[in-house]
Amino acid sequence: MSEILSLPGRLLEVILFIENEPMSKTNLSKMTGLDDTIIQEALSELTEHWNKGKHGLELVESNDTYRFIPASDLHERLRDCYGKKVDRRLSKAALETLSIIAYAQPVTRRDIENIRGVSSDTIVRLLRDREYVKVIGHKDVPGRPGLYGTTKKFLYEFNLPSIAALPKLSEIDRARFTNEEESPNAN
Repeated sequence: MSEILSLPGRLLEVILFIENEPMSKTNLSKMTGLDDTIIQEALSELTEHWNKGKHGLELVESNDTYRFIPASDLHERLRDCYGKKVDRRLSKAALETLSIIAYAQPVTRRDIENIRGVSSDTIVRLLRDREYVKVIGHKDVPGRPGLYGTTKKFLYEFNLPSIAALPKLSEIDRARFTNEEESPNAN
């Protein structure tokens, strides 16, 4: 591959830079009018270009979307200035609730409250407003309570390629999630 990117490659490069969020091939195709084959070739060209040599950015694919992120060898140097922004914006209770949803999804509000031991209405509403969680279905029981799960924005903000990339739970934490979730009455 030459050092000069093709026109479709350059076009996708600037779109991914300007949009600054994960973009699917479908969205890139709609925005550019290019067909799927050209989009795939341009993404392959961009990936090769950005992963070759020492650049400040990397083009990464996650959940069939593409985006630029800081190069992994720069993470430590950037952490003090840019790291943990999400942690500062969310309270400990909100982070706890978000982690329960992430690990136990799909999960009802009652399940969350059983695990936490306190009412979580306000925190779940906050997480929905910030688009970290959403209702992904309804439990097939009387009242049909909403089942909560995490969103693409959650993955993006916490720099996770997928839910599978969450740190593994210890045996104690795993038991806490499953035992209290399965118990009919934790009160």
